[in-house]
Amino acid sequence: MIEAAKLPETQGRRRARKGLPGKLLAHPVSLTALILLALLYAFAFLGPFFYTASPTETNPLNTTANPSAAHWLGTDELGRDVLARLMYGGRITLLVSIVAMLVALVVGSAVGALAGYYRGWVETVLMRIVDAFMAIPTFFLILAALAVLGNSPPVVILMVGLGFWPQVARVVYAEVVKFRNFDFVEAERALGASSQRIIWRHIFPQTLPSTAVLVTLGIAWSILTETGLSYLGLGIQPPMASWGNMLQNAQTYFWIKPMLAVYPGVTIALAVLSFNLLGNVLRDLSDPRGK
Repeated sequence: MIEAAKLPETQGRRRARKGLPGKLLAHPVSLTALILLALLYAFAFLGPFFYTASPTETNPLNTTANPSAAHWLGTDELGRDVLARLMYGGRITLLVSIVAMLVALVVGSAVGALAGYYRGWVETVLMRIVDAFMAIPTFFLILAALAVLGNSPPVVILMVGLGFWPQVARVVYAEVVKFRNFDFVEAERALGASSQRIIWRHIFPQTLPSTAVLVTLGIAWSILTETGLSYLGLGIQPPMASWGNMLQNAQTYFWIKPMLAVYPGVTIALAVLSFNLLGNVLRDLSDPRGK
């Protein structure tokens, strides 16, 4: 009888210890998304160690060639190896999207946390700046900034990241406002903790579940933004490969060699779909109404 009574409690404790990573791995949709992302990152960052063809070497005598032993996915309009460019282009696109989201996370978290904690004139000034940025169409703002500052990779990363920071600031601001008057915060104030310690050590960690959802969706947005900019010729410039400029180069040859557009299009779709699915599952798991 005693052992039977203890069994449900033990199972409950095991479920509690499972945590968010365990729940993600147990969820079939998020597990599929994580596997796809792992394969894409392995393809982009580990693939070139095994497939050593140059992504920039041209061969005018072997343009738009069919797949062969020398070029597994064929060659493009300049005779460059398509598979090698997919790998190196994936490095650029995936790296740009993640670094851009780190920029958005740092800037947005700082603005949202300060506005939510201090309130008053700090809140008014910072949140009106956020509102002003959110009122401007993000893509056109990035286009205007790139036209003025140039389109080197660091500038592209910075502009894509700054295009998403207002959304991060809004979410962090709402979470900080919710937690700033909780008992554990009042206890820290009573113990004489500094405002910086209270914000970053005690309140900000409470915002991470909601922020994690936004970051995964934001990475998908960053991938689409970077590829869109590169497709328009304003993002990553040749000879450096990215999935976006591969699509741009392939559009002229679509009816002659459609696979030149299909390969980067499929990889972009898989990356965006995987991050969106992961974000949706994170949102469901972090929603207390679903428990």
